[in-house]
Amino acid sequence: MPETLLEVRNLHVQFDTYDGVAEVINGVDFKLNRGETAALVGETGCGKSVTVKSIMGLLPGADITAGEIIYKGQDLLELSDAERHARRGQEISMIMQDPMTSLNPVLTVGEQMTDVLKWQGERRLSITDWIQDKVSRKSDADYRERAIEMLADVEISAPERVFSSYPVELSGGMRQRVLIAIALLSEPNFLIADEPGTALDVTTEAKVLDLLDELVEDRNTSVLYITHDLGVAREVSEFINVMYAGEIVEQAPTAELFDNPEHPYTRGLLESIPTLSSGIGGGIEGHLPDYTDPPAACRFADRCPYAEPKCSEVVPYPRKTSDDHTVSCHLFDGENAYDRHQALVRENVNIGSPPWQGGSEDETEPDVVADGGNSK
Repeated sequence: MPETLLEVRNLHVQFDTYDGVAEVINGVDFKLNRGETAALVGETGCGKSVTVKSIMGLLPGADITAGEIIYKGQDLLELSDAERHARRGQEISMIMQDPMTSLNPVLTVGEQMTDVLKWQGERRLSITDWIQDKVSRKSDADYRERAIEMLADVEISAPERVFSSYPVELSGGMRQRVLIAIALLSEPNFLIADEPGTALDVTTEAKVLDLLDELVEDRNTSVLYITHDLGVAREVSEFINVMYAGEIVEQAPTAELFDNPEHPYTRGLLESIPTLSSGIGGGIEGHLPDYTDPPAACRFADRCPYAEPKCSEVVPYPRKTSDDHTVSCHLFDGENAYDRHQALVRENVNIGSPPWQGGSEDETEPDVVADGGNSK
């Protein structure tokens, strides 16, 4: 039986805005097993980054109104700021989305890596402490050796030169490798990779993803990839969580999700991916709902080609359609995945069965091309 490393339960996150309270994350549940690589997939603005920053404790302006984030059996939301900071520095790490802005432009790569090694997991450092440390000129030889070794591990050909360089002197791909090196310095148990190839050209992105996959496999690190691209998710993950408007609408092992996508949103995402045979996909009509005034029931109903009136009246709870496959859609029957939805089960909504299962739609699996240029 796989050991669960992280479990997010019924997470709700909201923000106070000028337009009202934005209910961005609405009851998110997912798990990550030790040594597993999973993906959180959805279009831009669906709440992926808010979810992972909630896990990291990097959303000071957010209000987490409900839920649990269980890491190694302990709820991170119950820890003090200092305890959570220590966990974040030593056991949990994150590769930020944009390599162009995630590095400090006034410090060399070596200074930034040395500071991570020296201060990770410590109490929050004041500017006075930091300056005193710099002035004291303590020997950082061991830190330097470790940092250069890590730069070499991420296949930077001249690690000593990059160690002494400022970020502006490096290409986008090189900066991304530096970010990966920094994230892996502490050899974390759990790594979050937030759109690690967003700002890169397709060739560089493919190389970075392959490199990251090799590194985490060697270290048996559990990884959660954040991406808008199902092609990339298929390339790098064993399990996929599909998110729409702050909710997980479908979860399944990667191969099963591509063989048998169930939620209309998942199918729309797949149809939007460029293919070798049909070119650019058709996309999904409409846009994400307003988080300050979200739909009361299914948040995808306004964009769904199969929606019925009941979809806008009764929340489509997650139901199990197989052992490892859940979907939040009234088109499917199945046992409720979480006990808290028992009252919704009794609503007994019947809007028919999925039209595509009757053979009325093309069942051919799309020939997916990831942003990284790899096809499978």
